[in-house]
Amino acid sequence: MADRGGESAGAVRLTVVGGAGVDNYRDIMDAFFGSAGTKPGPGRARRGTDATLPLDLDLEDMARGTVEEFAIDTAVLCTACSGGLAATGTTLEKCTDCGGAGQVPKATRSFLGQVRTASECRKCKGLGTFLPHPCPTCDGDGRVFTRRTLHVRIPAGIDHGMRIKLAGEGEAGPGGGPAADLYVDVAQRAHPRFTRDGDDLHVQVVLPPEQVAGGTTALVPTLIDGEKNVRIPAAMRDDQALRLRDLGMPRLEGQGRGDLFVHVDPDG
Repeated sequence: MADRGGESAGAVRLTVVGGAGVDNYRDIMDAFFGSAGTKPGPGRARRGTDATLPLDLDLEDMARGTVEEFAIDTAVLCTACSGGLAATGTTLEKCTDCGGAGQVPKATRSFLGQVRTASECRKCKGLGTFLPHPCPTCDGDGRVFTRRTLHVRIPAGIDHGMRIKLAGEGEAGPGGGPAADLYVDVAQRAHPRFTRDGDDLHVQVVLPPEQVAGGTTALVPTLIDGEKNVRIPAAMRDDQALRLRDLGMPRLEGQGRGDLFVHVDPDG
C-alpha cells in the first residue's frame, strides 16, 4: 500500500497487475496445458508482482509537470542475507536426487519409439536445493517488508488515463528474485473553469450582452500564463470561439503546446 506524502488520510492500496505472470513462452504454455500452478523452473528466485498506484492530479500540475512523493509499504531485498536465503555461515544444499536441476529425466516407450521427458523432482519439489538453515531475518524468503519513500516525476503535458512505468520499483521477488515494476495510473481532477480536449483547452468568459453585440476587450484567464487582454469581435455567435495559439497544454516531450479556445457567454 502507499500513502501520498503530506496526506494523513487512509493509505492507498496498490493494485496487482500480474505476478511472475504470463510473460514468457514457458508461462504461456503452462497456462494453456495445465502446469500454471507449478513452479516455472528450478531454483527459488521468482520475479516480484507488478502493481499499479492511482494518482489524481490537478490540471495545473499536469500542465507544469511536478514531482509526487509516495510512502509505499512493499517487499525489499533482505540485507541480512542479500537475497541468499541462508543464515550467515551456511549455504543452500543441492538436492542429491536431481543434482540441483529441480527435474528428473525419464524415458518412456511409445509407438513412436523412446520418448525422453522430465518431471518435477519429488524430493526437492522442483527447487533443486534445500534450505536447512534459513536466514532468521527473512525466514528464507530473501525479502522483508518495509516502508520506503518513492518520488515520481510527472512530465508536463501528461493526460488523463496515461500510465507511468517505474521499472524495477515494485516489490522484490521471493527467493531473492528481481523486483517487479510499479505503474502509476494518472487521472485528472475536474477543473472549475477549464476543460481539456487533448492538448487544447477551453474556457468560458461571461460578458454583458451589449459588449458581446458591439465587441470589446476582455481579460481572459489562462491556465498557467496569467490573464491576457483579448479583443472580442462584435456579434460572436454561441457556436464560435476565439483561438489563442500556444496557450493550451504542453505537449509531451517538449513538442510545443496546444491552443486555448475562448467561448463567450452573453448572459452576464
